[in-house]
Amino acid sequence: MRGVVTVILAGGKGTRLEPLTRDRAKPAVPFGGLYRIIDFTLSNCINSHLRRVMVLTQFKSRSLDRHIHWGWNFLSTELGESVEVLPPQQRIDETWYKGTADAIYQNIYSIERERAEYVLILAGDHIYKMDYGHMLRAHIERRADVTVGCIPVPLSETKHFGIMQTTPDDRVVSFVEKPKTADPMPGDAHHALGSMGIYVFNARLLFELLCQDAARPGSDHDFGKNVIPQMLADGLKVCAHRFRDENRKAVPYWRDVGTLDAYYQANMDLVAVEPVLNLYDASWPIRTLQPQMPPPKFVFTGEGPPGHARRGEALDSIVCPGCIVSGGHVRRSILSPRVRVNSYAVVEDSILLDNVDVGRYCRIRRAIIDKDVKIPPYTVIGHDAEFDRRRGFVVTDQGVVIVAKAEPPETFQAPNPLPN
Repeated sequence: MRGVVTVILAGGKGTRLEPLTRDRAKPAVPFGGLYRIIDFTLSNCINSHLRRVMVLTQFKSRSLDRHIHWGWNFLSTELGESVEVLPPQQRIDETWYKGTADAIYQNIYSIERERAEYVLILAGDHIYKMDYGHMLRAHIERRADVTVGCIPVPLSETKHFGIMQTTPDDRVVSFVEKPKTADPMPGDAHHALGSMGIYVFNARLLFELLCQDAARPGSDHDFGKNVIPQMLADGLKVCAHRFRDENRKAVPYWRDVGTLDAYYQANMDLVAVEPVLNLYDASWPIRTLQPQMPPPKFVFTGEGPPGHARRGEALDSIVCPGCIVSGGHVRRSILSPRVRVNSYAVVEDSILLDNVDVGRYCRIRRAIIDKDVKIPPYTVIGHDAEFDRRRGFVVTDQGVVIVAKAEPPETFQAPNPLPN
Protein backbone atom coordinates (compact mmCIF):
# COMPACT_ATOMS: atom_id res chain seq x y z
CA MET A 1 0.00 0.00 0.00
CA ARG A 2 1.42 3.36 -1.01
CA GLY A 3 1.86 6.07 1.59
CA VAL A 4 2.58 3.59 4.39
CA VAL A 5 5.86 2.62 5.99
CA THR A 6 5.89 -0.37 8.35
CA VAL A 7 8.18 -0.55 11.36
CA ILE A 8 8.65 -3.87 13.19
CA LEU A 9 9.98 -3.75 16.74
CA ALA A 10 12.31 -6.75 17.01
CA GLY A 11 14.81 -5.73 19.67
CA GLY A 12 13.42 -7.35 22.82
CA LYS A 13 15.61 -9.58 25.01
CA GLY A 14 13.01 -12.34 25.41
CA THR A 15 14.33 -13.27 28.86
CA ARG A 16 11.36 -15.55 29.60
CA LEU A 17 12.41 -17.74 26.65
CA GLU A 18 15.92 -18.40 27.93
CA PRO A 19 17.93 -20.50 27.21
CA LEU A 20 16.45 -20.36 23.67
CA THR A 21 17.22 -16.62 23.62
CA ARG A 22 20.67 -16.98 25.15
CA ASP A 23 22.29 -16.49 21.72
CA ARG A 24 19.45 -15.06 19.62
CA ALA A 25 16.74 -12.40 19.73
CA LYS A 26 13.21 -13.57 20.51
CA PRO A 27 11.91 -12.87 16.95
CA ALA A 28 14.69 -15.14 15.61
CA VAL A 29 13.67 -18.16 17.70
CA PRO A 30 12.70 -21.06 15.39
CA PHE A 31 9.03 -22.02 15.26
CA GLY A 32 7.11 -24.81 13.58
CA GLY A 33 10.22 -26.57 12.32
CA LEU A 34 10.88 -24.38 9.31
CA TYR A 35 10.17 -20.81 10.41
CA ARG A 36 11.38 -18.06 12.72
CA ILE A 37 8.85 -16.19 14.87
CA ILE A 38 9.32 -12.96 12.90
CA ASP A 39 8.37 -14.73 9.64
CA PHE A 40 4.70 -14.50 10.62
CA THR A 41 4.73 -10.71 11.01
CA LEU A 42 6.79 -10.28 7.84
CA SER A 43 4.47 -12.62 5.90
CA ASN A 44 1.48 -10.62 7.12
CA CYS A 45 3.13 -7.50 5.69
CA ILE A 46 3.76 -9.08 2.28
CA ASN A 47 0.28 -10.63 2.15
CA SER A 48 -1.17 -7.21 3.08
CA HIS A 49 0.74 -5.63 0.15
CA LEU A 50 3.00 -3.67 2.51
CA ARG A 51 6.47 -3.74 1.03
CA ARG A 52 8.33 -0.92 2.73
CA VAL A 53 9.36 -2.54 6.00
CA MET A 54 11.95 -1.52 8.58
CA VAL A 55 12.99 -4.02 11.27
CA LEU A 56 14.44 -2.40 14.40
CA THR A 57 16.89 -4.80 16.06
CA GLN A 58 18.93 -4.52 19.22
CA PHE A 59 19.93 -7.44 21.48
CA LYS A 60 21.74 -10.50 20.08
CA SER A 61 20.61 -9.68 16.58
CA ARG A 62 23.15 -11.53 14.44
CA SER A 63 21.02 -14.57 13.60
CA LEU A 64 17.99 -12.34 13.01
CA ASP A 65 19.99 -10.06 10.70
CA ARG A 66 21.29 -13.07 8.78
CA HIS A 67 17.85 -14.66 8.47
CA ILE A 68 16.27 -11.49 7.08
CA HIS A 69 19.19 -10.81 4.74
CA TRP A 70 19.12 -14.33 3.28
CA GLY A 71 15.41 -15.09 3.43
CA TRP A 72 13.73 -11.72 2.75
CA ASN A 73 15.88 -10.21 0.00
CA PHE A 74 13.45 -10.97 -2.84
CA LEU A 75 11.79 -7.53 -2.91
CA SER A 76 12.70 -5.00 -5.60
CA THR A 77 14.45 -1.89 -4.34
CA GLU A 78 13.94 -0.37 -7.80
CA LEU A 79 10.20 -0.43 -7.08
CA GLY A 80 10.64 1.04 -3.61
CA GLU A 81 10.27 -2.34 -1.89
CA SER A 82 12.52 -3.61 0.88
CA VAL A 83 12.78 -5.31 4.24
CA GLU A 84 15.53 -3.26 5.85
CA VAL A 85 17.24 -4.07 9.15
CA LEU A 86 18.03 -1.02 11.28
CA PRO A 87 20.38 -1.68 14.22
CA PRO A 88 20.65 0.95 16.98
CA GLN A 89 22.46 3.96 15.52
CA GLN A 90 22.55 6.32 18.52
CA ARG A 91 21.76 9.29 16.30
CA ILE A 92 19.80 10.93 19.12
CA ASP A 93 20.90 9.19 22.30
CA GLU A 94 23.89 7.11 23.38
CA THR A 95 21.75 4.52 25.16
CA TRP A 96 19.92 1.35 24.19
CA TYR A 97 16.24 1.76 23.35
CA LYS A 98 14.44 2.69 26.58
CA GLY A 99 10.98 1.63 25.40
CA THR A 100 8.86 1.02 22.32
CA ALA A 101 8.32 4.73 21.69
CA ASP A 102 12.01 5.49 22.19
CA ALA A 103 12.91 2.84 19.60
CA ILE A 104 10.84 4.72 17.02
CA TYR A 105 12.09 8.10 18.24
CA GLN A 106 15.74 7.12 17.82
CA ASN A 107 14.97 6.15 14.21
CA ILE A 108 12.91 9.22 13.27
CA TYR A 109 15.53 10.25 10.70
CA SER A 110 15.22 6.98 8.76
CA ILE A 111 11.42 6.89 8.98
CA GLU A 112 11.03 10.52 7.90
CA ARG A 113 13.13 9.87 4.79
CA GLU A 114 10.42 7.47 3.57
CA ARG A 115 8.02 10.46 3.30
CA ALA A 116 5.09 8.27 4.31
CA GLU A 117 1.69 9.57 5.32
CA TYR A 118 1.05 6.73 7.78
CA VAL A 119 3.32 4.64 10.00
CA LEU A 120 2.28 1.09 10.91
CA ILE A 121 4.09 -0.16 14.01
CA LEU A 122 4.18 -3.91 14.69
CA ALA A 123 5.73 -6.34 17.17
CA GLY A 124 7.96 -9.03 15.72
CA ASP A 125 7.33 -11.72 18.32
CA HIS A 126 3.73 -12.92 17.93
CA ILE A 127 2.21 -15.76 15.90
CA TYR A 128 -0.92 -14.81 13.95
CA LYS A 129 -2.32 -14.01 10.52
CA MET A 130 -3.73 -10.54 9.87
CA ASP A 131 -4.42 -8.33 6.88
CA TYR A 132 -3.18 -4.94 8.04
CA GLY A 133 -4.95 -3.32 5.11
CA HIS A 134 -8.30 -3.55 6.94
CA MET A 135 -6.83 -1.68 9.90
CA LEU A 136 -5.25 1.01 7.73
CA ARG A 137 -8.50 1.62 5.85
CA ALA A 138 -10.46 1.84 9.11
CA HIS A 139 -7.93 4.33 10.46
CA ILE A 140 -8.29 6.55 7.40
CA GLU A 141 -12.10 6.32 7.26
CA ARG A 142 -12.45 7.25 10.95
CA ARG A 143 -9.91 10.07 10.63
CA ALA A 144 -8.26 8.75 13.76
CA ASP A 145 -5.03 10.09 15.19
CA VAL A 146 -3.98 6.57 16.16
CA THR A 147 -5.62 3.17 15.75
CA VAL A 148 -4.75 0.34 18.12
CA GLY A 149 -5.12 -3.32 17.16
CA CYS A 150 -6.92 -5.26 19.90
CA ILE A 151 -8.14 -8.70 20.93
CA PRO A 152 -10.25 -10.08 23.79
CA VAL A 153 -8.01 -11.42 26.56
CA PRO A 154 -9.05 -13.45 29.63
CA LEU A 155 -9.44 -11.33 32.76
CA SER A 156 -6.75 -13.47 34.40
CA GLU A 157 -4.24 -12.32 31.74
CA THR A 158 -4.79 -8.56 31.84
CA LYS A 159 -1.48 -8.05 33.68
CA HIS A 160 0.31 -8.94 30.44
CA PHE A 161 -1.54 -6.48 28.14
CA GLY A 162 -2.48 -2.88 27.67
CA ILE A 163 -6.21 -2.84 28.52
CA MET A 164 -8.63 -0.37 26.97
CA GLN A 165 -12.25 0.66 27.38
CA THR A 166 -14.16 1.77 24.28
CA THR A 167 -17.43 3.35 23.22
CA PRO A 168 -19.85 1.32 21.04
CA ASP A 169 -18.21 2.83 17.93
CA ASP A 170 -14.74 1.63 19.11
CA ARG A 171 -13.38 4.98 20.22
CA VAL A 172 -10.94 4.40 23.08
CA VAL A 173 -11.81 6.26 26.30
CA SER A 174 -9.21 4.72 28.63
CA PHE A 175 -5.96 2.79 28.26
CA VAL A 176 -4.03 1.22 31.15
CA GLU A 177 -0.82 -0.74 30.62
CA LYS A 178 -0.73 -4.17 32.30
CA PRO A 179 -3.21 -3.63 35.14
CA LYS A 180 -3.57 -6.31 37.83
CA THR A 181 -7.36 -6.22 37.37
CA ALA A 182 -9.66 -4.77 34.72
CA ASP A 183 -13.34 -4.40 33.94
CA PRO A 184 -14.73 -6.89 31.42
CA MET A 185 -15.83 -6.01 27.92
CA PRO A 186 -19.50 -5.13 27.45
CA GLY A 187 -21.40 -8.35 26.78
CA ASP A 188 -18.46 -10.58 27.79
CA ALA A 189 -17.99 -11.07 31.52
CA HIS A 190 -14.83 -13.16 31.09
CA HIS A 191 -12.67 -11.02 28.79
CA ALA A 192 -11.20 -7.53 28.59
CA LEU A 193 -10.09 -5.71 25.45
CA GLY A 194 -6.30 -5.96 25.15
CA SER A 195 -3.80 -4.23 22.90
CA MET A 196 -1.90 -6.36 20.37
CA GLY A 197 0.99 -3.88 20.28
CA ILE A 198 -0.07 -2.84 16.75
CA TYR A 199 -0.52 0.85 15.98
CA VAL A 200 -1.33 3.00 12.96
CA PHE A 201 -0.26 6.63 13.36
CA ASN A 202 -0.54 9.65 11.14
CA ALA A 203 3.15 10.17 10.43
CA ARG A 204 3.53 13.88 11.18
CA LEU A 205 1.56 13.60 14.40
CA LEU A 206 3.64 10.59 15.45
CA PHE A 207 6.88 12.54 15.11
CA GLU A 208 5.45 15.40 17.20
CA LEU A 209 4.25 13.01 19.91
CA LEU A 210 7.61 11.24 20.10
CA CYS A 211 9.51 14.51 20.47
CA GLN A 212 7.12 15.59 23.24
CA ASP A 213 7.49 12.24 25.02
CA ALA A 214 11.29 12.34 24.75
CA ALA A 215 11.28 15.71 26.55
CA ARG A 216 8.82 14.61 29.26
CA PRO A 217 10.59 13.92 32.63
CA GLY A 218 9.86 10.55 34.16
CA SER A 219 8.46 8.96 31.00
CA ASP A 220 9.21 5.31 30.27
CA HIS A 221 9.07 6.24 26.56
CA ASP A 222 6.59 3.44 25.88
CA PHE A 223 3.50 3.57 23.69
CA GLY A 224 1.27 1.69 26.12
CA LYS A 225 2.49 3.30 29.33
CA ASN A 226 2.95 6.87 28.12
CA VAL A 227 2.13 7.89 24.56
CA ILE A 228 -1.40 6.45 24.20
CA PRO A 229 -2.61 7.56 27.67
CA GLN A 230 -1.21 11.06 27.03
CA MET A 231 -3.04 11.21 23.69
CA LEU A 232 -6.29 10.42 25.50
CA ALA A 233 -5.55 13.06 28.13
CA ASP A 234 -4.97 15.60 25.33
CA GLY A 235 -8.29 14.76 23.65
CA LEU A 236 -6.82 13.17 20.52
CA LYS A 237 -8.84 10.55 18.65
CA VAL A 238 -7.73 7.05 19.62
CA CYS A 239 -9.63 4.20 17.97
CA ALA A 240 -9.60 0.44 18.49
CA HIS A 241 -9.51 -2.05 15.63
CA ARG A 242 -10.73 -5.57 16.40
CA PHE A 243 -8.46 -8.35 15.19
CA ARG A 244 -9.69 -9.95 11.96
CA ASP A 245 -8.14 -13.39 11.64
CA GLU A 246 -6.91 -14.68 8.27
CA ASN A 247 -6.30 -18.17 9.67
CA ARG A 248 -9.71 -19.42 8.45
CA LYS A 249 -10.51 -21.39 11.58
CA ALA A 250 -13.52 -21.34 13.89
CA VAL A 251 -11.56 -19.67 16.72
CA PRO A 252 -9.29 -16.65 16.04
CA TYR A 253 -5.61 -17.49 16.45
CA TRP A 254 -3.14 -15.09 18.08
CA ARG A 255 -0.32 -16.30 20.30
CA ASP A 256 2.28 -14.53 22.37
CA VAL A 257 4.94 -17.23 22.65
CA GLY A 258 6.82 -15.29 25.29
CA THR A 259 7.27 -18.13 27.78
CA LEU A 260 8.78 -21.56 27.29
CA ASP A 261 5.49 -23.32 28.07
CA ALA A 262 3.54 -21.07 25.67
CA TYR A 263 6.18 -21.62 22.99
CA TYR A 264 6.08 -25.39 23.49
CA GLN A 265 2.28 -25.56 23.37
CA ALA A 266 2.02 -23.39 20.25
CA ASN A 267 4.46 -25.69 18.48
CA MET A 268 2.67 -28.82 19.67
CA ASP A 269 -0.61 -27.42 18.34
CA LEU A 270 0.85 -27.82 14.85
CA VAL A 271 1.11 -31.62 15.00
CA ALA A 272 -2.60 -32.12 15.70
CA VAL A 273 -4.70 -33.73 12.99
CA GLU A 274 -6.60 -30.43 12.68
CA PRO A 275 -4.04 -27.83 13.83
CA VAL A 276 -5.48 -24.56 15.11
CA LEU A 277 -2.87 -22.67 13.04
CA ASN A 278 -3.20 -23.49 9.35
CA LEU A 279 0.23 -23.46 7.68
CA TYR A 280 -1.14 -25.05 4.51
CA ASP A 281 -3.37 -22.22 3.28
CA ALA A 282 -1.99 -21.22 -0.13
CA SER A 283 -3.97 -17.97 -0.05
CA TRP A 284 -1.99 -16.74 2.98
CA PRO A 285 1.48 -18.26 2.68
CA ILE A 286 4.04 -17.99 5.47
CA ARG A 287 7.39 -17.25 3.86
CA THR A 288 10.81 -18.02 5.28
CA LEU A 289 14.38 -18.83 4.32
CA GLN A 290 14.33 -22.12 2.40
CA PRO A 291 17.87 -23.55 2.10
CA GLN A 292 18.58 -26.17 -0.53
CA MET A 293 18.28 -29.51 1.28
CA PRO A 294 17.38 -33.06 0.34
CA PRO A 295 13.94 -34.42 1.27
CA PRO A 296 13.47 -36.15 4.62
CA LYS A 297 14.40 -39.82 4.74
CA PHE A 298 13.15 -42.76 6.81
CA VAL A 299 15.29 -45.90 6.81
CA PHE A 300 15.44 -49.38 8.38
CA THR A 301 12.61 -51.66 9.36
CA GLY A 302 12.93 -54.79 11.39
CA GLU A 303 13.51 -56.16 14.86
CA GLY A 304 16.34 -55.33 17.23
CA PRO A 305 17.07 -56.37 20.81
CA PRO A 306 14.07 -57.66 22.78
CA GLY A 307 11.46 -54.94 23.01
CA HIS A 308 13.33 -52.55 20.73
CA ALA A 309 12.25 -52.55 17.11
CA ARG A 310 14.56 -50.91 14.60
CA ARG A 311 12.15 -48.98 12.42
CA GLY A 312 12.56 -45.49 10.99
CA GLU A 313 9.18 -43.82 11.43
CA ALA A 314 7.53 -40.54 12.38
CA LEU A 315 3.86 -40.47 13.41
CA ASP A 316 1.71 -37.35 13.96
CA SER A 317 4.81 -35.24 13.43
CA ILE A 318 6.32 -32.47 11.30
CA VAL A 319 9.55 -33.54 9.58
CA CYS A 320 11.49 -30.88 7.69
CA PRO A 321 13.91 -31.21 4.76
CA GLY A 322 17.30 -32.73 5.42
CA CYS A 323 16.08 -34.97 8.26
CA ILE A 324 17.04 -38.64 8.54
CA VAL A 325 15.07 -40.92 10.83
CA SER A 326 17.47 -43.85 10.82
CA GLY A 327 15.77 -46.70 12.62
CA GLY A 328 14.35 -44.47 15.37
CA HIS A 329 10.77 -43.75 16.45
CA VAL A 330 9.30 -40.22 16.40
CA ARG A 331 5.83 -39.47 17.74
CA ARG A 332 3.96 -36.16 18.04
CA SER A 333 7.12 -34.15 17.51
CA ILE A 334 8.66 -31.46 15.31
CA LEU A 335 11.96 -32.17 13.58
CA SER A 336 13.59 -29.04 12.19
CA PRO A 337 15.92 -29.26 9.17
CA ARG A 338 18.89 -31.66 9.29
CA VAL A 339 17.82 -33.53 12.41
CA ARG A 340 18.98 -37.14 12.68
CA VAL A 341 17.32 -39.74 14.91
CA ASN A 342 19.39 -42.91 15.13
CA SER A 343 18.38 -46.51 15.63
CA TYR A 344 16.25 -47.60 18.59
CA ALA A 345 15.88 -44.02 19.83
CA VAL A 346 12.40 -42.84 20.86
CA VAL A 347 11.43 -39.16 20.56
CA GLU A 348 7.97 -38.19 21.83
CA ASP A 349 6.13 -34.86 22.21
CA SER A 350 9.33 -32.92 21.55
CA ILE A 351 10.76 -30.09 19.47
CA LEU A 352 14.19 -30.69 17.93
CA LEU A 353 15.77 -27.63 16.37
CA ASP A 354 18.15 -27.51 13.43
CA ASN A 355 20.92 -30.12 13.15
CA VAL A 356 20.18 -32.01 16.37
CA ASP A 357 21.61 -35.54 16.42
CA VAL A 358 19.90 -38.11 18.66
CA GLY A 359 22.08 -41.09 19.46
CA ARG A 360 21.05 -44.74 19.55
CA TYR A 361 18.74 -45.92 22.34
CA CYS A 362 17.99 -42.40 23.54
CA ARG A 363 14.63 -41.74 25.14
CA ILE A 364 13.40 -38.17 24.83
CA ARG A 365 9.98 -36.96 25.96
CA ARG A 366 8.43 -33.47 26.30
CA ALA A 367 11.67 -31.69 25.50
CA ILE A 368 12.94 -28.78 23.44
CA ILE A 369 16.45 -29.47 22.10
CA ASP A 370 18.29 -26.41 20.75
CA LYS A 371 20.18 -26.46 17.46
CA ASP A 372 23.43 -28.36 16.88
CA VAL A 373 23.08 -30.41 20.08
CA LYS A 374 24.58 -33.91 19.81
CA ILE A 375 22.86 -36.26 22.25
CA PRO A 376 25.03 -39.29 23.11
CA PRO A 377 23.62 -42.82 22.92
CA TYR A 378 21.50 -44.05 25.84
CA THR A 379 20.65 -40.53 27.04
CA VAL A 380 17.29 -40.21 28.82
CA ILE A 381 15.60 -36.78 28.86
CA GLY A 382 12.12 -35.90 30.09
CA HIS A 383 11.43 -39.04 32.10
CA ASP A 384 12.69 -37.83 35.51
CA ALA A 385 12.28 -34.10 36.16
CA GLU A 386 14.47 -34.02 39.27
CA PHE A 387 17.30 -35.82 37.50
CA ASP A 388 16.98 -33.39 34.58
CA ARG A 389 17.24 -30.43 36.96
CA ARG A 390 20.31 -31.90 38.68
CA ARG A 391 21.99 -32.14 35.29
CA GLY A 392 21.46 -28.41 34.81
CA PHE A 393 18.60 -28.56 32.30
CA VAL A 394 15.80 -26.02 32.55
CA VAL A 395 12.49 -27.71 33.47
CA THR A 396 9.39 -25.51 33.04
CA ASP A 397 6.37 -25.32 35.34
CA GLN A 398 4.56 -27.73 33.00
CA GLY A 399 7.44 -30.22 32.96
CA VAL A 400 9.01 -29.41 29.58
CA VAL A 401 12.79 -29.95 29.55
CA ILE A 402 14.98 -27.45 27.67
CA VAL A 403 18.41 -28.54 26.42
CA ALA A 404 20.52 -25.55 25.45
CA LYS A 405 23.34 -25.32 22.95
CA ALA A 406 26.86 -26.42 23.84
CA GLU A 407 25.94 -28.63 26.79
CA PRO A 408 29.07 -30.53 27.96
CA PRO A 409 29.05 -34.30 27.21
CA GLU A 410 28.93 -35.30 30.88
CA THR A 411 25.58 -33.51 31.22
CA PHE A 412 23.87 -36.23 29.22
CA GLN A 413 24.81 -39.16 31.45
CA ALA A 414 21.81 -41.44 31.88
CA PRO A 415 20.76 -42.62 35.36
CA ASN A 416 20.22 -46.22 34.24
CA PRO A 417 21.64 -46.99 30.77
CA LEU A 418 19.61 -49.36 28.65
CA PRO A 419 21.25 -52.64 27.65
CA ASN A 420 23.03 -53.02 24.31
